[in-house]
Amino acid sequence: MTNKLEIYNIELEIININYNHMFGKPAWFQRRKYTGWGIAPKTWQGWVYVIVAVLPLVIFQSLPYWSVEVRYWVTIGWVALLVLDVFHIMTHLDRDEREYKIEAISERNSAWTMILIIGIGVAYQAFKSASVQGMEVDSFLIAALIGGVIAKAVSNLYYSKKPL
Repeated sequence: MTNKLEIYNIELEIININYNHMFGKPAWFQRRKYTGWGIAPKTWQGWVYVIVAVLPLVIFQSLPYWSVEVRYWVTIGWVALLVLDVFHIMTHLDRDEREYKIEAISERNSAWTMILIIGIGVAYQAFKSASVQGMEVDSFLIAALIGGVIAKAVSNLYYSKKPL
């Protein structure tokens, strides 16, 4: 396991060579454990970062001075910048080997849960569409996402209290 972990860390270092000078600091954030994927603020600086990242876009979108095309391109640019910065933060979070294992097990469990629910949903929709013609909201895809989040949260709770 150590060799794979070392290779993974080396790959992350290679990927992140060009991202050393971003805006957010990894010390301000933590991995989201119980409510989905990504990062969550853990210090007041992290919360300020979130507000400063979102507020300019909200203000820009609410002012009527720009055309739809300008709003579109500015939004794409701003979101791309934030995605790069969040990627940088996520790949530089301090985690030990136990946290890597917990995250891997949790991700696996959430993936299998989503696959199962999507499979049931596809089968249900196939049988239903064979008998009735019409459009519906695909509630099984929503259930798959919610089921995956629940599976990840339960896995994190269970494995964080258990030696690995």
